[in-house]
Amino acid sequence: MNNNEFENNHVNFNDTDKTESAAEHKPYTYTYGPNRSANSLREAYENQLQLMEGTDGSYGGSGRGGRKQGKKSQAKAMVAAFLVGAVVISGFMYASDRTNLFTGNEQASAATTLASNTAQQDAGVKTASASVDASIADVYKAASPAVVKIENYTEPVQSGGRGFGGRGGWQGFGEVPQAQSESGQSDSTDSSQLQLSGTGTGFFFESSGYILTNDHVVAGAAQVKVQVEGYDESFVAEVVGENADQDLAVLKITGTEAFPTLAIGDSDQTAIGDWVIAIGNPYGFDHTMTVGVLSAKERPITISEEDGSEHQYEHLLQTDASINPGNSGGPLLNAKGEVIGINTAVNAEAQGIGFAIPTSTIQETLKQLLGRSV
Repeated sequence: MNNNEFENNHVNFNDTDKTESAAEHKPYTYTYGPNRSANSLREAYENQLQLMEGTDGSYGGSGRGGRKQGKKSQAKAMVAAFLVGAVVISGFMYASDRTNLFTGNEQASAATTLASNTAQQDAGVKTASASVDASIADVYKAASPAVVKIENYTEPVQSGGRGFGGRGGWQGFGEVPQAQSESGQSDSTDSSQLQLSGTGTGFFFESSGYILTNDHVVAGAAQVKVQVEGYDESFVAEVVGENADQDLAVLKITGTEAFPTLAIGDSDQTAIGDWVIAIGNPYGFDHTMTVGVLSAKERPITISEEDGSEHQYEHLLQTDASINPGNSGGPLLNAKGEVIGINTAVNAEAQGIGFAIPTSTIQETLKQLLGRSV
């Protein structure tokens, strides 16, 4: 071999070795942005593999230099491939998390379910509240026309009826008109001069004109008048029967049309905590409704009368519905609009403690007074 050929071969060999060395040390850069797709990553990965492949299919080029560096180049290629794969997988996981690729429907479904449940609960509370309000309003609308105002007229020299005052902390619900009592003014009825000594409440339990009230509302009356809703003039009532021990009385008025009535329910079927509604004429405010709950049952109390005697009550219903003077004899209703008691006494030294005679006692007394069941 001559010198020129040796030099040419030497140059070619060096050039090849330099090319292989440059290819071997060429830096590889991999980037992944948040918006780069998995397809573009795969394409970049394949391009890098092509750059690393030689013409003869081996890594690291061809020729003598390539044979010396083959194993080392293959190891580097494997590491590079692993890194590319890791980047691709990490990017795919990041993209799927950002776009809720796997959990989006579940999260949306859970959020929708939670919102739906919350809306249903709110709607349930509002519906229940509206239902109670509507029920109470309906009860009052249906029951109010059957509730009457009762006036007790006595001779000017006589005092008010039994139970309008009281001692020992308890008093009846009858109202004494103080202005007329103190001034001595009187109302004229028919041919005699009578004085209004007190007022109370009652209700129709039969459409023919039978009214139930407390005995202390009409006790000692020379005349009893009844004011009925829808009528301009008062009715003069007949006292059909009285039971002082049970503090119940039955009145009767006569009209040209049937009167509205209230159904008498079963007080034994009531439960503590049930809604109750009281309708009466406290302090002359006709047809006033108050609402509360049944606080207790089977309460005994003792009321001191004006003459010093004591009256024992048993089996009373206790309620926190606001009841004031003038409510005596008025109905205590359940949520169905049925009478479960007659308001009869209140603690004058406390608030929210009132008592009513239960219908279990009323039914027995009506049989005695009328001689028949109601």
